[in-house]
Amino acid sequence: MSGRTEGGAVKRLSSRTALACLIAQLALLPPTPAFAHASDRGHVLLLPTGYYLAGGAFAVAVSFLVLALLPGDWLDRFWRRRLQLFAFGDSARTALSLVSFAGFAILFAAGFFGSRDPLSNPLPLVIWTLLWAGVTLLQGVFGDLWSWLNPWYGPWRLASRLFGASDEGGWRLPRWLGCWPAVLLFFAFAWFELIDPSPDDPARLAYAAGLYWLLTFLAMLAFGYRNWSRSGEFLSVFLSMVARFAVVERNETGRLGLCWPGAKLLAAEQLPASGIAFLLLALSSVSFDGLSKTFFWLGLFGINPLEFPGRTAVLGIGSLGLVLTFLLLAGVFMLAVWLGQHLAGSDRPIGHAAGLLVWSIVPIALAYHAAHYLTSLLVDGQYALAALSDPFALGWNLFGTADMPIEAGIVAGADSAWWLWNVQAGVLISGHVLAVLVAHGFAWRLHPQPSRAALSQFPLTVLMIAYTVFGLWLLATPTVG
Repeated sequence: MSGRTEGGAVKRLSSRTALACLIAQLALLPPTPAFAHASDRGHVLLLPTGYYLAGGAFAVAVSFLVLALLPGDWLDRFWRRRLQLFAFGDSARTALSLVSFAGFAILFAAGFFGSRDPLSNPLPLVIWTLLWAGVTLLQGVFGDLWSWLNPWYGPWRLASRLFGASDEGGWRLPRWLGCWPAVLLFFAFAWFELIDPSPDDPARLAYAAGLYWLLTFLAMLAFGYRNWSRSGEFLSVFLSMVARFAVVERNETGRLGLCWPGAKLLAAEQLPASGIAFLLLALSSVSFDGLSKTFFWLGLFGINPLEFPGRTAVLGIGSLGLVLTFLLLAGVFMLAVWLGQHLAGSDRPIGHAAGLLVWSIVPIALAYHAAHYLTSLLVDGQYALAALSDPFALGWNLFGTADMPIEAGIVAGADSAWWLWNVQAGVLISGHVLAVLVAHGFAWRLHPQPSRAALSQFPLTVLMIAYTVFGLWLLATPTVG
């Protein structure tokens, strides 16, 4: 800062103070309180919902205020801190993937020949609970476990050696394609999970999962495992993005280390338009999952939530809502980025800024994922452990868990409602605060001047405050069970 005049320093301090006061005033504007919100299980929250909404918005706003006043070099040193651990090789990767493939084959067979009850058949329980909900959270804490556990790497490695195929595959994917195939496949996955009339039906799910495994395997042989994992296999694309939030990292030499949550996001490169769309779709889909079950959403279409007619009756409005939620989030996000660039007086292309700032969506998406699936993990996770001991409903007890009692009461009752809602609210608020941290780091990367970096983040921070309130409202508002 040498060479700057004292007057310039005073002006910078004044502008920051004014901006801080404006943000604090916005955060203190109280949302409309709802003093008797019932959750989907009929609980009444023990504290007024408006207090949580105001508190969450205030926490996000204050985090931005603190960051706006901190020196940029301090924040950079904070993100760069690492604790080195030990080296870890790749020798077991193929073997673990083959074990995973064998497990998938058993689950696939169980889908056709096991119990018709989704709570007794291991296939829907493993895919929707242990994989989609559980592995995503593990990935967000411990790093890229999926690259070791996915059911394609081992079979692909064996097939490549057997047929002498190149690791890069016989065909090349055009660069302009980006990860648009993964975007389309992720949308199909979200539609199947959220809109399809019977995604839990074991046989129907077995058809879908088996077809997806086969098509993905063939694409990996044609285009190469690495190329298709980055462009077309939506689980690998999604989970690799989530892994950048993890506190465990593995460098190029195979050495493990510990870092701050989200630190690896700041080392990420700019995402293309397809990558931006993918991350926004990941967030919008889980948000719509919560919204589509609310009395508010169903009331918009004249549906009595107390006499819910079933998924088939809302197939059209569900599909429309999934698309509109994505388009709305994408439009608002791009508008916030454009306004931020305009306030900062930047001449950089909007796509460049959006491709970096969209990484701040990862902590929010992971927080929504954790809050949304918490009760499912606690209850359906128990059903999964029991079903895995008897996958074909033949009276087996392979792991000694077939007859374990299911403690569904863990999410029932007033006490459970209180701690569950507070944990979910805390996770959501923490995710948004970390998103502000990550976004501010990218703002410094785009605008090294403190005042311009702070101004560029103001619209995105307002969006995050609004999304915090929206997420907390989703947790508190009445929903269809």
